[in-house]
Amino acid sequence: MPTPSRRAVAVTVVAVAAVVAAVALPLFQPWRLFTDTVVDEALPGADPISMTTSSAAPPTISGDRSGTPSSGATQAPGKSQSRGPERLSTGRFITHEHDTQGTASIVRLADGSRVLRLEGLDTSDGPDLEVWLSDAPVLEGKAGWHVFDDGRYRSLGQLKGNRGNQNYPIPASVELADFTSVSIWCNRFNVSFGAAKLLQV
Repeated sequence: MPTPSRRAVAVTVVAVAAVVAAVALPLFQPWRLFTDTVVDEALPGADPISMTTSSAAPPTISGDRSGTPSSGATQAPGKSQSRGPERLSTGRFITHEHDTQGTASIVRLADGSRVLRLEGLDTSDGPDLEVWLSDAPVLEGKAGWHVFDDGRYRSLGQLKGNRGNQNYPIPASVELADFTSVSIWCNRFNVSFGAAKLLQV
């Protein structure tokens, strides 16, 4: 049986490499390690100075229905005073498979709806990244990379950007007591880029 020529071997190697690259590049998208998508969303309906916590602290500024600020205004009998956004729980991201920084907070808006608010997020870009609420513990190191799909979780949608401030509406059907953590989850490889444990404020 004739021995293949060096040229034939080289052509075969190049062909195989081309096939591997055609499959691997779209799957892994390695160039995204060097790209950033920056998002800077304001909290819906919020002035930063009006953010409250679940404590009974008085609001910084009050006003009448015309929007004119007033000092020491009294509340009319039988009428409830509208409140600004209220931070219910919050946590700081730790690094899992990729360096991740920033905070995650669940915020109740004045209309009663809830959002997950990411602030100062800084992580790697990557394929098929989603924002998850989960009941999984937030563990340091590789022990925490793959736990977020083991129990109960709820995707709030695709990650809008790997850097910046962003909001993710939480459906009214979601019971917040069921979830104790947030993960930037890569669906393609079933791994957490980073996660935050949510603590009540």
